[in-house]
Amino acid sequence: MPKVKYYFNTHSLKYEKVVVNWKKKLLRAFGFLATATVFATVIVLLAYNFFDSPKEKQLKRDLEETSLQLEILKQRTGQVETVLRDIQERDNTIYRVIFEADPIPQSVREAGYGGVDRYKKLSDYYNADLLVDVTKRLDKLSKQLYVQSKSFDEVFDLVKNKSAMLASIPAIQPVANKDLKHMASGYGWRIHPIYKTEKFHSGMDFTAPVGTEIHATGNGSVEKVEMDGRGYGNDVIINHGYGYESLYGHMSKILVRPGQKISRGDLIGYVGNSGTSTGPHLHYEVRKNGNPLNPVNFYYNDLTPEEYAKMLELSSQASQSFD
Repeated sequence: MPKVKYYFNTHSLKYEKVVVNWKKKLLRAFGFLATATVFATVIVLLAYNFFDSPKEKQLKRDLEETSLQLEILKQRTGQVETVLRDIQERDNTIYRVIFEADPIPQSVREAGYGGVDRYKKLSDYYNADLLVDVTKRLDKLSKQLYVQSKSFDEVFDLVKNKSAMLASIPAIQPVANKDLKHMASGYGWRIHPIYKTEKFHSGMDFTAPVGTEIHATGNGSVEKVEMDGRGYGNDVIINHGYGYESLYGHMSKILVRPGQKISRGDLIGYVGNSGTSTGPHLHYEVRKNGNPLNPVNFYYNDLTPEEYAKMLELSSQASQSFD
């Protein structure tokens, strides 16, 4: 039963019963509810901003663990990049050099992957910078690994064809010359026999009697046969593949025809004195991609170390060429 309240009426000088009408009761109820609502809102806001719910705590733990895993992934990506750079360096400076393949340009290896918009969808994620960085590096790694894989495929094919390449590269002397006494002029700047001026001699001259046999120095096919009274006179060019060619000049007789397949050691003609020549000899050249090379570096198949040293000494001496 509700407690009855009284108040003292100063006019009647009597205690009278307090009567509360329904409007006051309703107003008090609304006031109480409003106050409670305000306090409840304040408490909820404080709790929301300064205290985590169990679910929020779990989500934060998950985010921290994800960030940690991303950092670990970033470190491992760096380790893989280091290993890949080492592989790329070996590929360019060792493997491809051994098999005489052009190195892969760094611009190709470092090519970008996709554009800015490719990573735009990641910008709204938590730790977006870290996520975008790791994703970019992984994409770049995948591109570089693809390039490296194709390079190894090429090197593997070169390995399979290595025996064919070694058989094709000029590797013997074109004229039998075991005592090395008949090598008249080597590769380099020499005095021209007719003009008596210094001129670059792009091959080697082997003096020998007319009719001395001339042999192909590597497998290949005859690319050119020329019969001329000037220059190299009667000469033959053999294409060995892999960018290599050999030239045999001033021949007295040619025994091969254009397009003919040739094996190392095959007889292709005889020493002569045709063209611009001051005496019977063979002018011999080795070319790679059209550029002349010193033939002395290609006699490794039929010379002992001592013979090669002597050949190197004779070829380096300044002298007058025969053509």
